[in-house]
Amino acid sequence: MRRAMQRPVVGLAAALASLVFLLGLTLVSAPVRGQTSVQSGGQTAPQRPAQQPPAHKELMAEDVYKNIQVLRGIPENQFLATMGFFSASIGESCEFCHDDESSWAGYAKDNAHKQTARKMILMMNAINQSYFGGSRKLTCYSCHRGTDLPKVTPILAEQYSAPIVEDPDVITEQAPGESSADQILDKYVQALGGAQRLAAITSFIAKGTYQGYAEIDKSPIEIIAKAPGQRATTIHTSNGDWTTTFDGLSGWVAEPGRPVPLLELTDQFLEAVKVDADLAFPGRIKQALSQWRVGYPTTINDREVEVVQGSSGGNFPVKLYFDKESGLLVRQVRYTNSPVGLNPTQIDYADYRDVSGVKMPFRWTTTWTDGRSATELSQIQANAPIDAGKFAKPAAPASSKPASW
Repeated sequence: MRRAMQRPVVGLAAALASLVFLLGLTLVSAPVRGQTSVQSGGQTAPQRPAQQPPAHKELMAEDVYKNIQVLRGIPENQFLATMGFFSASIGESCEFCHDDESSWAGYAKDNAHKQTARKMILMMNAINQSYFGGSRKLTCYSCHRGTDLPKVTPILAEQYSAPIVEDPDVITEQAPGESSADQILDKYVQALGGAQRLAAITSFIAKGTYQGYAEIDKSPIEIIAKAPGQRATTIHTSNGDWTTTFDGLSGWVAEPGRPVPLLELTDQFLEAVKVDADLAFPGRIKQALSQWRVGYPTTINDREVEVVQGSSGGNFPVKLYFDKESGLLVRQVRYTNSPVGLNPTQIDYADYRDVSGVKMPFRWTTTWTDGRSATELSQIQANAPIDAGKFAKPAAPASSKPASW
């Protein structure tokens, strides 16, 4: 296990963990404003159709955090994901670069590691611009691969070992000879109980526990959803409630202790909660995503799975892994964009149980670049009456900022 995964997730990492979870663990990604989005391998992702600009000024990283020098001009909500990318790339946790975690202001203090990181970002951008026409061919992970110092000498044991076959980030074309996306998705719908039973469930209230990485205690969690396209999640922590809501058009995140305690979601994060709300009712899974294509089968826990990829809004893909025998969804992998590379998030589903004739997962584990969380449900009430106000803009948390901010 990497050093970064052996240390408690505190401070900035904890904020990143909670932000990612509360956003429904972002399913898609949008390019940085004013830039072309580039998929792994240098392929340009299709741009989403033009939308109405948000009614409010979008907060940039430098509007919220102190001492931002190289990463100026990126949305605040992309900034923490960028920190996670650094953590995954060098195999270190937050305190490697932030030696004062007493407050958000403490994170802003300079040291040698932060100064080196800024130089590395500039070097990486210069290489991509000079040799690859600005395409993102090189990232921090390209050289570091989970260590703080890149390896410069070949390791013979690795050279003569069986190669590690990694799933490509993007399925660029339908794999020949494999089932169609329609066939796999139809099998999934049937495995859950069939289209008629799925359509009969128009709302649900789920309760259980949420446990973040390195947390000893579990926190109560409540998830409510209503078709079409409304969803809200609340985690009841000792510091107050962490809440995300989506009313079908707009979304918000309220979290105590963050510099922006109540954040209106835009762009990739708004689209993320929309997709989560749509997929809460999988009878409409074909309509929730588009540009479906099938990749080559792989294995998860020694079981063969079929891989289907879709996209939302023309952004980075969502990859779904279905058990070939049962037809059930066992894994989801999606990506978020940052100025330095794509951040993967993986969700593994388990413990499917019958709820009003429909199978629903009661346990899932979420893994991303800076941590891991486990959600276990104890009950799901189907077709429960839900007040529309549950999906509205939540109240700002009472403790909005650290005392020293």
